[in-house]
Amino acid sequence: MSTMPAASNLGALDAAHHLHPFSDMKKLNAAGTRIIERGEGCYIYDNHGKKYLDGFAGLWCVNIGYGRKEIADAVARQMNELPYYNTFFGTTTPPTALLAQKITSHAGPNINRVFFTGSGSEANDTWFRMARVYWAALGKPSKKMVIARRNGYHGSTVVGASMGGMKYMHEQGALPIEGIVHIGQPFWYGEGGELSPAEFGLKVARELAEKIDELGADNVAAFVAEPIQGAGGVIVPPETYWPEIARICKEKDILLVVDEVICGFGRTGHWFGHQHFGVQPDLAPIAKGLSSGYLPIGGVMVSDRVGDVLVNEVGDFNHGFTYSGHPVCAAAALENLRIIEDEKLVERVHDDVGPYLAEGLKSLEDHPLVGQTQSVGLMGAVQLVDDKASRKRFEDKEKVGVEVRNHCLANGLVLRATGDRMLYSPPLVITRAEIDQMIETTRKGLDHGWKAMKG
Repeated sequence: MSTMPAASNLGALDAAHHLHPFSDMKKLNAAGTRIIERGEGCYIYDNHGKKYLDGFAGLWCVNIGYGRKEIADAVARQMNELPYYNTFFGTTTPPTALLAQKITSHAGPNINRVFFTGSGSEANDTWFRMARVYWAALGKPSKKMVIARRNGYHGSTVVGASMGGMKYMHEQGALPIEGIVHIGQPFWYGEGGELSPAEFGLKVARELAEKIDELGADNVAAFVAEPIQGAGGVIVPPETYWPEIARICKEKDILLVVDEVICGFGRTGHWFGHQHFGVQPDLAPIAKGLSSGYLPIGGVMVSDRVGDVLVNEVGDFNHGFTYSGHPVCAAAALENLRIIEDEKLVERVHDDVGPYLAEGLKSLEDHPLVGQTQSVGLMGAVQLVDDKASRKRFEDKEKVGVEVRNHCLANGLVLRATGDRMLYSPPLVITRAEIDQMIETTRKGLDHGWKAMKG
């Protein structure tokens, strides 16, 4: 017999006791929380039985879809064998060691080590410390500063939020902390002016060289950026951007850190986003798609350049977490990666559903509310616009996005609105028919948004 409280009681309990992330709790409690009870494939179901197509894969993470019994079975087996042990004091567990090897087998020849964490935010804190330790071991302790991008996102811990370029996060807690500075983002549609995308990509990339020269290369440890800005609006940089960034990092002798928390594990049609753009990171935080969100786990992929120094020159690296390499989470991640491999989901995104989503999004560009669409693999955005010809955006960017998002939600489609950009990140197992449903519902949402803003 179930002991679960009735849905109405759950809502009251949630309001009384649960503080939600990134939420105005007064408004949320007045409106009431949505209670999601189960998931299957690309769909989730609320406590009223309403079915939603999850066009956002939870939070960019449920790559293999919901309800995969294989993961539950792998977790149960590991819990029965060894539910927990730490990786401190010279120990490891079988799934932890196997997972490290499996991740690096897909990362490229220059990445052969992983440091495990419990989340993407922890992963960003980890590489931040790792980079400073690396330079100190090489006799360059002054190389401490990190350059990041405005409107980037790297988590919500103190270091992660500081590296992220979100003003609304910096306003709470007196961030960023000392030693972190920001340069511009490669957002051509919103900031490119009269430059071509290629010209703008080079211009923004070269802000990195200018900032390094301003600070002094002997004081800069690393530059960090997402391959494609996720929470900032699925901003795909111009093709000229990443090669120039990589060139500058090499020329100025600073570490290139590519934040793969969202883009990793097939989202872009490659195992990792840096592979799509043809660059090689020195450090790369990971999480989300590593376990498809079934259990919390993250890490930092470490290049041989950095790893060899950590192993041979540093001695104790005094950093870690109780749950670093947690065996049950590692078992879930191992089974998740097996599914991605066996079902060829990376290839499927690259060759089939990724291009199909791009076509679907492109078809929306005839709508008067749409200025541009962008996508790479199963990561896309629809730019909402007041006037298409001039690229003029609405003064109230938040309102137009919320209008479209809420209408889509009412019609059974979960999307995310970042200001005036509608974001897409469905599970990698999504079908063409489900993509058609996603595009059709989006068009209805656009119709509603246009009327709300212009009517």
